[in-house]
Amino acid sequence: MKKTYMTQKALSNRVGWSEANGRRWIKIFKEFIPVKNEGSTKLFTEESYEILSIIKEMSESGYTSNEILEIIKKNGVPKNSQILQKLMKNNNVVSIEDKMLANSLPNQKELVIGLLNFIKDKKPYTTTMINDGVAQHFSLTDEQKSLNYPDSKEFIFSHRMRLARYSLKKEEYIEEVSKYTYQITDDGLQLLSDDLDDVKEEIDELENVVDPFDIIQDKVEEIENDLVTDLIDHLKQAHWRRLETIVVELLTAMGYGDGQVTEKTNDGGLDGVIKEDKLGLDNIYVQAKKWENTVGRPDVMSFSGALDGKGARKGIFITTSNFTRGAVEYVERLESKKIILIDGKRLAKLMIENNIGVSLKKKFIVKEVDFSYFEGE
Repeated sequence: MKKTYMTQKALSNRVGWSEANGRRWIKIFKEFIPVKNEGSTKLFTEESYEILSIIKEMSESGYTSNEILEIIKKNGVPKNSQILQKLMKNNNVVSIEDKMLANSLPNQKELVIGLLNFIKDKKPYTTTMINDGVAQHFSLTDEQKSLNYPDSKEFIFSHRMRLARYSLKKEEYIEEVSKYTYQITDDGLQLLSDDLDDVKEEIDELENVVDPFDIIQDKVEEIENDLVTDLIDHLKQAHWRRLETIVVELLTAMGYGDGQVTEKTNDGGLDGVIKEDKLGLDNIYVQAKKWENTVGRPDVMSFSGALDGKGARKGIFITTSNFTRGAVEYVERLESKKIILIDGKRLAKLMIENNIGVSLKKKFIVKEVDFSYFEGE
């Protein structure tokens, strides 16, 4: 049966995305989506559509692109919705309890009104005082206040409060009278005294006010995710000896000691060694593998055996792919030695943090008002 092909735009539209959104998702999951290149044109198959449809279903279930990528790398692309539901249950990145807790937090509209009511006495309040006052007004527990977004250290409640303050300040319902200190304006007081329908209409408008810092943060994360993907691709294309040199340079740059690549004629299955002290009394042995397949428990056990042959207690196993759950559980149970597993994604992020294989493209500086400059006579 002859295969039928579709363009990237047609594929995106069929899945239910705009062309730009489809292009972004296709780029993230390109290693799993069949594609035929005809010059500069990319053509996709029915299988491409089925895979993207599964990915879209996972996204609509609340999973981030990074979470979906991790699940697919570990388990493969699910063949149908039944397998998908089982996968999502087994890979519950955000627990049901946490999702219920997040849903119990006040929404943006509720926080805006709560914030204005808390500072309606026209006194100045710091952000901490405002957050605490609004949290108390809604009787929020410490668990609710400390709930994070997935893959982020930012608290959901603090983030929503920041958005509420920004939108109110932007529309001049509150003003920043000193650093991190706010006061309600006459317009803010008027808003509280307006008819409920008018208040609702104004609050609806506030939801359209977007904090540019959030946009910047989203774009920075997008750029960093693209950089991680590009680095992994380059690591996979690099010569295996070059990969060994790179990981030794990285670990040295991270401050673990002086490193060197081992001689292949007598390396005992080990690719590098980091001398934590000048006399070499305590060494860290390294294995770096440029693999496409997931690294399993047998491979890590073999590395552990190579460490035993050296009488070593510390090892780092690095791969451009991923590790199975069995491999991770094996090193977690080790007592006589410590083995650290670093997959391709973590390796790329460590390279970025330590300026290995990357260079500065452009630097942006954001300034703010220095309130203290205007104080005094």
